[in-house]
Amino acid sequence: MRGALSARDLALVAVFAALIVVLGEAGTLYPFGAVVPITAQTLGVMLAGSVLGARRGLLAVGAFEVLVAAGLPLLAGGRGGLGVFTGPTAGFLLGWLPGVVVVGLIARWALRAAGTRGLIPRLLVAHTVGGVAVVYALGVPMLAVQTQVSISRALAISAVYLPGDAVKVVLASVVTAAVVRGYPRVLAQDR
Repeated sequence: MRGALSARDLALVAVFAALIVVLGEAGTLYPFGAVVPITAQTLGVMLAGSVLGARRGLLAVGAFEVLVAAGLPLLAGGRGGLGVFTGPTAGFLLGWLPGVVVVGLIARWALRAAGTRGLIPRLLVAHTVGGVAVVYALGVPMLAVQTQVSISRALAISAVYLPGDAVKVVLASVVTAAVVRGYPRVLAQDR
């Protein structure tokens, strides 16, 4: 049955939701007084998509965001509650949901197309497109609305995060490739 999740799937979803929480504990940086913090949590989102696949990755990120909406202070800096979904970071948080799906879909394609040979360059594409471009596509306009600046100004504000995002893209790609080499069927099991 396609809709049913095995106990193993549920455990993986819970582990990756917890990973996103733990990566928020690494601390936050607010570069140059910015309203959106730099965190390691987007690394967890990228990994959820590339290791678990689109469906289970979406469930992991969705579970995390439901807990945040319920008021648990799971976001970097101890933030939580419905207010974070109406503030300057709202678009980025909401962007994690389609972002993790895109990462999962591209990563699955990459594995089918390349196997473990040439996988890292394809994973770099998956993490860049899903983990950065898709998230920014939702995050930047919402930042512009919430801070009452133009889209171009919001994009300029967001540019300060790109070097850190590039590091996360590389880390997520290397870690995912290592997981796939050690457990080659991990993505094939995302139904």
